[in-house]
Amino acid sequence: MSAPPLAPPRRAVPRPRPRARARLTPYLFVGPAFAALAVFGILPILVAAGVSTTDLNIRGLGDPSTVSFVGLDNYRRLVTDHEFWAALRTTGFFAVVGVPAIVVCSLAIALLLHRSGGRLAQALRAFYFLPAITAIVAVALVWGYLYNSQFGLLNDLLGRVGIDPVPWLSDPTWARFSVALVAIWRGTGLNIIILLAGLQGIPHEYDEAAQLDGANRWVRIWRITIPLLGFALFFVTVTTVISWLQFFDEPYVLTDGGPNKATTSISLYIFQQGFRFNQFGFASAGSVVLFVIIALVTVIQLRARRTDAR
Repeated sequence: MSAPPLAPPRRAVPRPRPRARARLTPYLFVGPAFAALAVFGILPILVAAGVSTTDLNIRGLGDPSTVSFVGLDNYRRLVTDHEFWAALRTTGFFAVVGVPAIVVCSLAIALLLHRSGGRLAQALRAFYFLPAITAIVAVALVWGYLYNSQFGLLNDLLGRVGIDPVPWLSDPTWARFSVALVAIWRGTGLNIIILLAGLQGIPHEYDEAAQLDGANRWVRIWRITIPLLGFALFFVTVTTVISWLQFFDEPYVLTDGGPNKATTSISLYIFQQGFRFNQFGFASAGSVVLFVIIALVTVIQLRARRTDAR
């Protein structure tokens, strides 16, 4: 009886080289985040850019055959709309007031919390972070009672010292500062945590060496702490500018853009045009313009950062 034929030798499957595997590993980690960014970030921008060239409205959602291509007509209309420019100026006002206030307040509170220790400091960290995780509806309800012209706590305290009631939300000028104050109070929490993390990463040797050289506390903060905290401050500034250019929650729930559209930001204006007047194409054009503005401001900040780093 003859022996069974021998099976042909298997060819060894080439294994990926260590260098190739090392090159692919970062992309495997970045891949899910990039896919989420593409689906929820880049794709909506492209869709908005496409919709901005049409006259899409509530009727067009049910019957796409009624949608017509209008080219750049929505952008021409946007440029000639005085309400759009008023909303843009209001957004600029909020950014000019809010960004420095949030950065300075966050830095000051972070420095104080970093200097102190114990359970009290930990409790204060949680206390300052609380507004960042509180629902905006609850925040607006509480601040609405505080700002009430007749029964509010703020006017009651002013009346006890002989000051007339202030129309916090009914006067255009006061309404802007009142809405900005709520946003500043709500926006400092996360920035405090970020700056605290940056402060904890600064070696203590630098501060101790400057103290031995005779530098007082303010000189050490200005000459050592703040320069070493530069990247964290830059990150906080960029994210804060972007959030104020997208300012929406506080004016929407506190004043609905009033009085006399004094607190209508560009995001609230886009929302009103799209979901109240059902002009989705026109609102998409406004969102594209807002995206371009945010992108330009961010690029300018990044260029300025690179110039300072040199």
